[in-house]
Order: sequence, then structure tokens, then C-alpha cells
Amino acid sequence: MEPTTTDPADDAPPENGAPGSEAPDAGDIDPADRDLSAYAASNIQILEGLEAVRKRPAMYIGDVGMRGLHHLVYEVVDNAIDEAMAGHCSEIEVSVCEDGCVRVTDDGRGIPVEEHPSEGRSALEVVMTVLHAGGKFDKGSYKVSGGLHGVGVSCVNALSGHFETEVRRNGSLWRQGYEKGAPLGPVEEVRPLAEGEGTGTEITFYPDPDIFKETDFRFDTLADRLRELAYLNPGVQIAIEDQREEDEDLRREEYEFEGGLAAFIDYLDEARDPIHETITIDSGGEGVEVPVELAMRYNDGFNQNVLTFVNNINTHEGGTHVTGFRRALTRTLKTYAQKNGLLDKVKCDLRGDDFREGLTAVLSVKVAEPQFEGQTKTKLGNSEVQGAVESLVGTELGKWLEDHPDTAEKIIEKVVMAAQARSAARKARELVQRKSVFSSGSLPGKLADCASRDPSESEIYLVEGDSAGGSAKQARDREFQAILPLRGKILNVEKARLDRILENNEIRNMVTALGCGLTSTEDEFSLEDLRYERAVIMTDADVDGAHIRTLLLTFFYRQLRPLIEQGYIYIALPPLFRVHKGQAEEYAWTEEDKQRIAREMEQNVRGTPSVQRYKGLGEMNPEQLWQTTMDPETRMTQQITIEDAAAADRIFSTLMGGSVEPRREFIERNAKYATIDL
Repeated sequence: MEPTTTDPADDAPPENGAPGSEAPDAGDIDPADRDLSAYAASNIQILEGLEAVRKRPAMYIGDVGMRGLHHLVYEVVDNAIDEAMAGHCSEIEVSVCEDGCVRVTDDGRGIPVEEHPSEGRSALEVVMTVLHAGGKFDKGSYKVSGGLHGVGVSCVNALSGHFETEVRRNGSLWRQGYEKGAPLGPVEEVRPLAEGEGTGTEITFYPDPDIFKETDFRFDTLADRLRELAYLNPGVQIAIEDQREEDEDLRREEYEFEGGLAAFIDYLDEARDPIHETITIDSGGEGVEVPVELAMRYNDGFNQNVLTFVNNINTHEGGTHVTGFRRALTRTLKTYAQKNGLLDKVKCDLRGDDFREGLTAVLSVKVAEPQFEGQTKTKLGNSEVQGAVESLVGTELGKWLEDHPDTAEKIIEKVVMAAQARSAARKARELVQRKSVFSSGSLPGKLADCASRDPSESEIYLVEGDSAGGSAKQARDREFQAILPLRGKILNVEKARLDRILENNEIRNMVTALGCGLTSTEDEFSLEDLRYERAVIMTDADVDGAHIRTLLLTFFYRQLRPLIEQGYIYIALPPLFRVHKGQAEEYAWTEEDKQRIAREMEQNVRGTPSVQRYKGLGEMNPEQLWQTTMDPETRMTQQITIEDAAAADRIFSTLMGGSVEPRREFIERNAKYATIDL
């Protein structure tokens, strides 16, 4: 039911006091009565069934962009994983079909199809069409689960143009179809199960294009999540295939990892050099109130990569389990170091960050009644989990350190070096501040700032080179667009500590211009101090430009990751070609577009059109740069997101780290997907 609205003009008296008007003068209406007349019982909406999900989808799946689209698949797969955790499922298959749908099949017990005792219809239909209905509330069915609110698969149904469920159970195959969440008919018994055909569930859905901005699933995004689940659930076979591939060879990957979290660490650290063997801690599952698993290992790098999961759900924003782990790690290592005299000659204080430099860890906990923040489950709130994790990790890690004194000494040495580097960075920062380069009152001299001081309407372009920066300054809208030219290639922060990072002039200029500090110094980083709503990376469309763009993205990912997570970082996409003939001109971003535009011009304008290939931003005059790359009405930009933290971390460490062999293998494996414009 749509709310009714009334045009204020409808209540106005006829002009010149025309007869027939019964409306009193405005001065005669009590203000309270005027408010009540605009907000009546007819304005109250009652959303039936799954209408609430379709009305406000972002409340249930986060957003209606690519993240929300893939979240649909995760919700369905999580149900199968819950069956696996309960011991009733060993195989899960995900297929991205040619027509754009996704099919998820498992060999679990199958969703119950019998009549629900209170609803008077099949339990399958109840699960698929009623919010907060499911087996996760009954601890006799699931001791722990990722789906807790009973809204996951019903949300997927509500946000699908077409949705179909097939259940193998009770000796028969059962089926029901839905359109935008509404059943197309009752659950029907299709046929008896064939001999040897086991139980299970198959769900097929087409995301509704009226809801989602894009409906094209990304294979790599789905594969990363499924691989993650396979590491977290040793012994479960998970497969994904992409039937949209034009080649005869179907793109298919299969995952099964008996090594569990230790194998996960090997995968994450493939491009890093470890300084010791993986430490594994497991509380066991039987009779333990909060089962905890941990795998951790230090490497010779400078970045920390700690992934945490609750009931297989990736808790990106952390929570009480992360707090417990950090407290135990810091306290246990510091106590061991002090007891063994490893800090006697250390003159700087040790902080929590120092104990996590170069650490790769995966923490997984199982909680019977987890308290998450929101349906997308990104932060855990259970207070009892902190104590359980802190106690177990502190005890077991302490024993491990005592049993491996040589390795323990290496770890403490790394912690001390991190503290010394942080101390040196602080001194460098203080020196810079005395020179007024980092102070809030002094911005970089190369920065052409915008007139607006409202961050919500301001943006900054990080431009490759002084020449392109000069064109951008002439092309920009001075009211809301700032320009910061960058000279040369910035430092590769993947292979540098904070003190060296702060010595880089271009990085200092960026940090000063952005105004929010660095996350590696948590006491100084403040998202509220960010001076721009958008930071747009604008580089040339050549190899050097791609390298500079990668270096900048590495810097943002490692030192200003919240800016990526909150959607503040963009890449400008300048056109590659200008096709013109006479007064007619168009811009093309791909070879295919260029050829299409040229053909159309040949048909409409006599003669062969000219094609100009832009190899650098400096080849455009200010008017062209504004029209194609900087005008918010016509420009093309790409927002940078972190679809999967584990995959992103691994790619950055592979491409920008010190190990050559993993980088060579990555390039060889992905070279067929690369394109080169000449």
C-alpha cells in the first residue's frame, strides 16, 4: 500500500475568495491540527509477507549493488554449510548458469515438506515465504549456525524475479516455484526418488533486475567465499562452476581442505616468507561452551592480516572474539619476553600494534546464540566469547612459547623491531609537524584546493604528473574539486615500515591533503577529519599509469583501508579514443566502442572519421578532460571496494611483495584474462 500524499495547493482556498470555499484562513488553523492533517491513519503502511524485504532490501542484505547481489548466494550457501556443521552434509555445488541464475545444491537432510502444525501449509513454503521462520531457532536441529534470524533464504526469495526449490526427502522429489516471493502454487510431489538418490536441497534463483543495479555474478567473488568456507569446514567438498564461459572447457573449481585453518594460513601467506611453523590452537567441540579454533604465523612482512569468523560468517568489523584474541596475544608475548629478559635493553614502549606486525591469523569460533550487529553479521557482541578466547589463547600460546624458545625469541625480536620503527616514525612525524607540513593549518603547496569546506560535497583528484595536473587544474570545477599532482611513483608500502613510508614526500602530501591520518597509528586516524567525500585516482592509460595506480591502491589498502571500506576511493576512467569527423565527435573507452562509433559515423558523415588514441592525460585539452573524466554528469569512474578481505590481501602481497615465484605464477595463470590496447 503506497502512502497517500496531498498537494498543498489542493487545500488552498480558491483565488479571490471564490464562493464554495470552505477552507478557513491559514491563520485560523492551529499548527498542531495542521501537522495531524498531514499524518493520519491512512499514512500507516502494513507490509504483508515479504513486502518489507522488497521495500527496504538494504536493511536485509546490506545494499543493492554487487555486494548485496553476491550476498544472496552466500545466504543460500550458508544454509547448506549449517547442515554440514550439524553433520548432515558433505557436498555443496554452486552453478552460475548461462541464463544468469544461480543454482545451489547440497546433500543435506532436505528442507521439511510436511504440513506445518500451526500454519496449515507445507513447512517448505513457510521457510521460503515467512520472515523469522526456520530451523535455526530449534537447538535440537542446529547447535550452531550462521543463519540465526530465519530471514536469509526467504530474503533471497523476496528479491528474486523467479525462485525455485527442489527437495529430496521422504522418498520423493518435491518442488515449489515463486515469483518475487509469492508461491506460484502449492508444494508438489514430482516423482519418487531413484535408487541410490539421496536427500538434499536444490535452490535456483534469478535476482530481480527491478531491485539490483547489476545482476551479473562475478565468478572470482563467489569462488573466494566458497574457498574460504572449505578451509573453515575441513572435509566438506565445495564446487563452483561457471556455465557462462564461451570456451568448451567449463570454468570449474573444487575445494576440499583437510588441513583446515593451517591450510588457510598457507594459502594467505603464499607470497610471504614465514619465520616459523604455523601455531594451531583448538579447544575441541564436544562439551565446550564456545569452541575456538586459531591458526597463526608470523612472516617477514610489515602488515597484519587477521581474519575472524563466527559460525563461518566473516566478521569484517571484529567484535568480542577479536578483542579477546588481541588481549591474549599482547599479554602472553609480553609476559614471556619480560620473564626471559628479552626486553631488558629495549628503550621504547611496546603497543598492541607492535605484536601484530607481520602476523597472519585465522580465528574461528562457534557460538550457540551469537549477537550480531545487523542482518549482515559483521561484528560480534557476545561478552562471554571474549573471555573464552582470551583464556584459551593465553594458556595454549604460553605453552607453545615455552616449548619453542628459539622461535619465541624470533617473534619477540620482530615485535621489538616494530616498536623501534614506530618510535622512529613518530619522531619523523614530529619533525614534519614542526616544519608545518603535517599541521592542519598548512596544506601541500602543490595542492589546488577547492573552495568548498564541506567534505560531503568535495572531492580530490590524485593526478599522475605535473603536466596532467596542470590540465586538471584548468578543467576542474573549483567549487568542489581539488587537484593534487603526484610526481613519479610513490613508495611500495607493501615492503616498507611506517618510518620509511612517512619519509616519502608524495605520501606525506596525500596524508596531509586528506586530513584523516594513517590507520597504522590508530590514535591519530580519524575518519571524521577526512576533507573529501571522494578521492579519485587519475593516471595515464599505459603501463606506467597502471603501475602508479597499483602503488596508490596498495597504499590505501594497507594504510587507509577504512577509506576503501566506506567507499571513498575511486579510479577515473578516461577514454582511450576520440573519434571525430567534421563537427561530429565521440569518445570510446574500448576497442569495440571505437569500431562501432567509426562505423556509425561513416554511415552518417561522408568520409572516413579520424581516430585519436589517448596514451596520456596530457594529450587532452582542459575542455576534453572535463567533459570525459571530471564532469560528474558525464564522467566514468570505478568505485574501489573490498569484496573479500582474504583475497584482496593475498593479491596485494602477491603482486607487490618480495617473493618473485608467486608473482610469476599469478601472472602466468591470469595472463589470458589481460587485454592490451595499442
